[in-house]
Amino acid sequence: MKKKIEILAPAKDLIQGIAAINAGADAVYIGAPLYGARSNATNSIEDVAELVKYAHLFNAQVFVVINTILYDNELESCRQMIWKLYHIGVDALIIQDMAIMEMELPPIVLHASTQANNRDADKIKFLADAGMKRVVLARELNLHQIKEISEASDVELEFFVTGALCVSFSGNCYMSVANGERSANRGSCAQNCRLPYNLIDGNGETLIKNSHLLSIKDFDVSNQIPNLVEAGIVSFKIEGRLKDIVYVKNNVSYLRQKLDAFLAENPEKYKKASSGTCTYAFDSSLDRSFNRGYTDYFVNERHQAIGSWESPKSKGQYIGKLIKTVGNSYHIENGELLNNGDGLCFINSENEAEGIYVNKAENGIVYPNVLKEIADGTFIYRNNDAAFIKIVEREDSAVRKISTTLLLKENETGFELIATDEDGNVSSVNLVHPKEQTKNNESIAENFKVNLAKTGFTPYTADEITIEFFENWFLPISKINEMRRTVFEQLSEIRLNNYVRKEHQMVKTSHPYPETKLDFMYNVANKTARKFYERHGVTEIEKAFELQWDPGKSRVMTTKYCIKYELERCPKYHRENMDKKLKEPLVLKQGELEYKLKFNCKPCEMEIWEKDAEFEIEEDHIH
Repeated sequence: MKKKIEILAPAKDLIQGIAAINAGADAVYIGAPLYGARSNATNSIEDVAELVKYAHLFNAQVFVVINTILYDNELESCRQMIWKLYHIGVDALIIQDMAIMEMELPPIVLHASTQANNRDADKIKFLADAGMKRVVLARELNLHQIKEISEASDVELEFFVTGALCVSFSGNCYMSVANGERSANRGSCAQNCRLPYNLIDGNGETLIKNSHLLSIKDFDVSNQIPNLVEAGIVSFKIEGRLKDIVYVKNNVSYLRQKLDAFLAENPEKYKKASSGTCTYAFDSSLDRSFNRGYTDYFVNERHQAIGSWESPKSKGQYIGKLIKTVGNSYHIENGELLNNGDGLCFINSENEAEGIYVNKAENGIVYPNVLKEIADGTFIYRNNDAAFIKIVEREDSAVRKISTTLLLKENETGFELIATDEDGNVSSVNLVHPKEQTKNNESIAENFKVNLAKTGFTPYTADEITIEFFENWFLPISKINEMRRTVFEQLSEIRLNNYVRKEHQMVKTSHPYPETKLDFMYNVANKTARKFYERHGVTEIEKAFELQWDPGKSRVMTTKYCIKYELERCPKYHRENMDKKLKEPLVLKQGELEYKLKFNCKPCEMEIWEKDAEFEIEEDHIH
């Protein structure tokens, strides 16, 4: 059987969800009224229902994100919300808290959120055996690890393909809580990782000043799609439930074209996961919407610096170097690409990102709103492409249509119009009408075809139109138009009625969990989740960080990203620099905030601890 490969797009709201579908998404993920990990991207049940209806017309799916950790007093309202989501036709829920696995639920499909820390094969196999139908993998994995996970279990695997990277292992960042009691696991991340820090060594010397040392580039593994599919990925997820509509449409259309090219080369093994074909009024390109520069992170192992230290803001698209400043204008290489209203970005002499706004661009010369001192040769980026945004924001910049064939034929009482769509759904309309021959007995079949082809704002195109008449019959154009309208309205109803939602009734299991002791990083915040783990053989369970945090002494982050590596002082990768060893512990300082860094070289991880924490510093040698 051919495997369906899917593009999964974020939707901040109903409008962006519809835009994502129109741009070619096979599925969208959206927040409900409560319990999503983006507390400012919530939606009413009515809006989610509307999106479900629109998506299902194209055989696309809607997943609802319920991926916060839950407290005891929230479990019942969460359960009731899940029933409502099931009744409106939602295809699956993306969850983190294992309490949901214990609830009396409708037969709705569950996916394990990346917040559930899905990094090793045995835990992922456990989740699959417990009833999860899909697992959203941790972004830190490489191709070899993904393949290993895929071989260990037949659960569907989803992987991020573009968008922002969380520097921490997802679900295991406690910086927000420790600094102001805003929990990232509860949908209120304060983004401490995007702040500027000073880096201070163990001698108290400042090594780096005022740099965004925990801010990393954005993710792009779109050119790895063939390798990732081969490793076992079936769903490619775009990050960004807080991003704007231009970002969503640009990313979806870019990936749609990439994936379609791959599917066209492998028609015997893989197929598209939804229906319809898209046309675009713009040329999509990932550097034309929000990005901090791109990295493939660890998909192909650790092989380059991934920090975006100058700024956590969008860098955008590289234009060219500044040739020279002339009077009140800049002469920029490839300046003819720029338009009035563009936003430009450059890195100044202090290694900080600065911006200027283009008042006027002509003949490659740029007149900015403020003339800033920029050194000749400085790289200039465009992070606000006014003309591109204007096109993409238009509703008709991405249009998706389902292909149909139409047959107009005569019958005993008059005429019949039959529409058959690309998925084999059939709709027919009868018109009771006297048969009159045309004047001079001339055929007006071509006129009929012209009018039947006018599918306008419907989600359909009529790609083949056949007229089967035994005589040259006359029919008023108004009747032809009416039949066409009715046949397509009916076809939409038929498509929605024929849509098959996958269902799965959870059955409680008791197979052993791979660990018997769980620390706070398992985010157990309620009695029901505790019960779930206990039934699966776990004997010791620490409370979630949010419920037991010890101010000043806690580990607040674990990450594969490594500041030693970024500084080219890694004992494994930069042996040639080890004569310039760093005096530890290294400290990140931002105003009153202070963190100690601990380097675990064996698993190749860095930990961030609060300032009063005590730990042993590992010697710099790799076993």
